[in-house]
Amino acid sequence: MSMTPPPGWYRDPAYPLVERWWDGTAWTDHRRGPEAPQVPLAPPRPVGGGSGRAKAVALVTAGVVLVTSIVTGAFVLGREGGGGGTAATRTTGDPSVVVDELNGITLPLFDGWVRAQDVAEDDVMMTTPGTYDCPGDPGLCRHGRVVSRTVTANEERSPKALAEHDIADAASSAYDRDLFDNRPFHGVTSHRQLRASPVAVAGSVGYLVRWQVKTGVGPGGYVESLAFPSGVGSRALVIVRFVFDAGADGPPLTDMDRITEGIRPVGTR
Repeated sequence: MSMTPPPGWYRDPAYPLVERWWDGTAWTDHRRGPEAPQVPLAPPRPVGGGSGRAKAVALVTAGVVLVTSIVTGAFVLGREGGGGGTAATRTTGDPSVVVDELNGITLPLFDGWVRAQDVAEDDVMMTTPGTYDCPGDPGLCRHGRVVSRTVTANEERSPKALAEHDIADAASSAYDRDLFDNRPFHGVTSHRQLRASPVAVAGSVGYLVRWQVKTGVGPGGYVESLAFPSGVGSRALVIVRFVFDAGADGPPLTDMDRITEGIRPVGTR
C-alpha cells in the first residue's frame, strides 16, 4: 500500500533552498523561503532509559525524515514514469544536443548556449552562459533560456489552443515575478504579438505564439510558446518556452527558429 503525505510545505526536490507546496497529490507552482522547523516539545515522562522530551524530539525528527522521503520519492517516480511535469535531461556523447528523455526529444545546442546548471526554475534545458544583476529587484538574471515541459494539467489536445493559452503565463513567469516573489524587471507593461502560426517540429505539426514584451525596467524581451506532440508514450503535448532578453546582450531572435527547426525525436538526427 502506497503512502501519500498530507498537503503542506516541503523542501523542493528540484531546488532544496526553497519550500514548495504539495497539494496531497502533486507539486504546485507555489514556493516560499524555508522556515525554521518548529519541533513540539512533549512533557518529560518519568520512565527510565532517557527523558520523554528526548524521545519526542527523536520521533518528530524521524517523522519529518519519513515525510520528506515519501514526497521526494513521489517526485522522482513522477519524472521517471512520465507523469510529472519536470523534464529529465541527459548529457550524451554529442555535445551539440541536449536530450529531454521525458518528452522524447533532443534540442540543438548552438554556440552561445550551455546546458542548464544551477537554475531554480523547473524544466530549463539550456541557457545563455553567465548571469547579470537584474535591473529591478535584487537578483541574478540570464539573457536567455529554453524550457521544455510536458502538459499534464489540462485536457487540451490542440497545439494551437495550448500555445495561445500558455503565452501570457510564459511572459509573466519570465518578466513579472520570480520564485521568491521579487520583480526583477518590475513586471510586463505591454506586449505585441509578433507571430502566431503552425510550424513543423520533431516530425509533427505544432503551433507557436511569439510576443515582444516591454517591462517596467530594462530592455524587455521576447517570449515564445511552442506546442507540439511528444515523441514518446501517449504523445502528450509538449510546451517549449523561449525567453530572450531584448537589446544587444540578448541572444539573436533567429535562435528561436533555429532551435525549433533542430528539435528531433530521440534516436533520430
